[in-house]
Amino acid sequence: MRIHIGSDHAGFELKSTIAEHLRAAGHDVVDHGAHEYDALDDYPPFCLETGAAVVADPGSLGVVIGGSGNGEQIAANKVDGVRAALVWNLSTAQLARQHNDANVVSVGARQHSVDEALALVDAFVAEPFSGDERHQRRIDLLTRYEASRESTEASR
Repeated sequence: MRIHIGSDHAGFELKSTIAEHLRAAGHDVVDHGAHEYDALDDYPPFCLETGAAVVADPGSLGVVIGGSGNGEQIAANKVDGVRAALVWNLSTAQLARQHNDANVVSVGARQHSVDEALALVDAFVAEPFSGDERHQRRIDLLTRYEASRESTEASR
């Protein structure tokens, strides 16, 4: 699977570790930066680029990393078609895929050990979308909102 990855300075070291880990597992990893450590860089460009790459590459997933993961998730979610989830334990990583068909995972580098972060990313990548009608219906509501910017009502 192709996995797009991006981070700012706060996630720079963890990004390299996660990328190496995913490549060792047989994934094709595309690094969208930062490509060098800069303590004053800003996360939005890296997260926006990662999100846009995921949307342009159907079937791929994305990983964005920052200090908390909050801003990175927000930035990635500005890209139409991205469903980025901030994860903090294995359950949230799995549910993001099972229920939300999330295509980008956000991880806070300052919130987890390296081993914990790797486990979160692995759980996210390995988990399929359930395909349940109720979950798809909710995703469809979000997709319609992205297209029209008008609130929609549930179909049931």
